[in-house]
Amino acid sequence: LRLVESGGGLVQPGGSLRLSCAMTGFGREGFDSYSIAWFRQAPGKDREGVSCVSGSFGRTIHWDTADSVADRFTVSRDNSNNIVYLQMNNLKPGDTAVYFCAASGLIRRCVLTDTEYDYWGQGTQVTVSS
Repeated sequence: LRLVESGGGLVQPGGSLRLSCAMTGFGREGFDSYSIAWFRQAPGKDREGVSCVSGSFGRTIHWDTADSVADRFTVSRDNSNNIVYLQMNNLKPGDTAVYFCAASGLIRRCVLTDTEYDYWGQGTQVTVSS
């Protein structure tokens, strides 16, 4: 199973970016069986959970977003194209970090705990600076 992030870059404060996480290599269980989360890690800091979305178990999808970004970041998933997005608005310099997506096929309700995820992408750099 492989995860590939894209969409990072340099943006001015107040700007927006949309990150994408594309998943390939899953089996018959299907993309929508996986909970997907976004984490970020800034230089010298611990990895931080940002937002997550669960798989479509029982047709109920769960979301969670860190309080620090809840009014600015939105996670969504496109099960037709096997992609999870992180829409980031009103970006601030404190959002500068490498952003990673991660997947788990074992948890039905997504959480922002990195140890719950088995598969990770390589990360994409987001830099917010004027």
